[in-house]
Amino acid sequence: MAHRASRATHKASKSTVPPLDPITLGDIFRVAAATDYTRWEEQIRRTGGCSDPIHLTGWTLHKDRTTGETLHHYSTAAEPGGRLRLACGNRRASRCPSCAWTYAGDTYHLIRAGLAGDDRRDIPATVRDHPRVFATLTAPSFGPVHNRPDHTPTCRCGATHTPDAAELGTALDPATYDYAGAVLFNNHAGQLWQRFTTRLRRELAARAGLPRRELADHLRVSYGKVAEFQKRGALHFHAVVRLDGPDGPGTPPPAWATVALLSDAISAAAAHSYTSVSVPAVDDQPARTFRWGRQLDVRPVKAFRDGSDITEQAVASYVAKYATKAAENTGTLDRRIGELAELDRHGVPDHARRLILACRDLDGLYPDRRIWAWAHMLGFRGHFSSKSRSYSTTLGAIRQERADYRAAQDAAARGLDDREPDTVLVLSDWQYAGHGHTPGEAVLAATIAHDLQTNRETAREALRTEGGME
Repeated sequence: MAHRASRATHKASKSTVPPLDPITLGDIFRVAAATDYTRWEEQIRRTGGCSDPIHLTGWTLHKDRTTGETLHHYSTAAEPGGRLRLACGNRRASRCPSCAWTYAGDTYHLIRAGLAGDDRRDIPATVRDHPRVFATLTAPSFGPVHNRPDHTPTCRCGATHTPDAAELGTALDPATYDYAGAVLFNNHAGQLWQRFTTRLRRELAARAGLPRRELADHLRVSYGKVAEFQKRGALHFHAVVRLDGPDGPGTPPPAWATVALLSDAISAAAAHSYTSVSVPAVDDQPARTFRWGRQLDVRPVKAFRDGSDITEQAVASYVAKYATKAAENTGTLDRRIGELAELDRHGVPDHARRLILACRDLDGLYPDRRIWAWAHMLGFRGHFSSKSRSYSTTLGAIRQERADYRAAQDAAARGLDDREPDTVLVLSDWQYAGHGHTPGEAVLAATIAHDLQTNRETAREALRTEGGME
């Protein structure tokens, strides 16, 4: 039994797991030496190496509806610790890398289906012929920050920063930086996006010489987007925007709907005065009108490699990557903040701390915006990733496919796959019994997750090579 713990300890030393203390090391040996370790490992592998699994206790019973014969009975009484462990499903990579990996994979398939089509999900491959662009809409400036300029080696501060310099994105002069403006922009970014999409349809109609109300008879705008926090703590959006025919992705757009026309309409919509959100003055806070920043990037999405990095696969991978992140890269916390003392306990850096304090100060001035409740997100309260109804499938549908596949596997293992579902009566009783790992279990689960990820990446690389993608 001891070789299991030795192997796990060796793997942990090569992974991102911190050095092991005596208590954790002793717990590793306890878990690995247990007689039910193999079953515990099976449970953790089934969760994908989840960092914070949900624990359930209970039972399920399958009976023949006609004869009353017991077809299958399962109880957690025989499981390690009397519990069944399920994946937590958290999308944040900072909280659970393995579940975030699954979420990113689902997002990748959702975005790519809207770019390349997917017969399984009723998205025809002809969407590749529709005008498609990848657009990035940024936040305005709230004051100069330390950066790495594209055309000069030095920052405004006179230094040349390394790519991982801690000061990147922080204010050159904190005393004059508009922290309140940055927070309020993040808080209203969702509304700004809605106004942008409304204006985009008007700009498309104007270029087609159509009244706005008639655009839907000729064209439909579909999109999938994801939010990203810049190091300075300001939000921007990456979006795949596609033009379809009036009935969605299964119909071609009119001939006048081109990539050039779409790109021009996006630029006009982002800059239009309608695409703004006004925030009234309250006490010492001035009235503000928020618009997108001047940095706007719109690039056509290519179906195949042609020297451009804006391919279907690259775009889907980029969106999936940011779908598992939030504001953590700015130094803030990845969970709601109960009290300011948490900032000291977790060593939150000064720039992020000032943004969080601005959330606290603004909360009472704009109570309907619930800014303090979203202080860990620097005021942002919207969905990190979203899509229009007709862009492609849904994350719920993708998860259901996976659940159905696993249910079919389980039915086959129980010998129930040849029975009609309506002939089987299922009785069950489940109760929540906690979550998480002991210190030793956490290390072992991390090594399992690392092994699974390595195997997946190896298999993916093999598929790419066989498919001639390299």
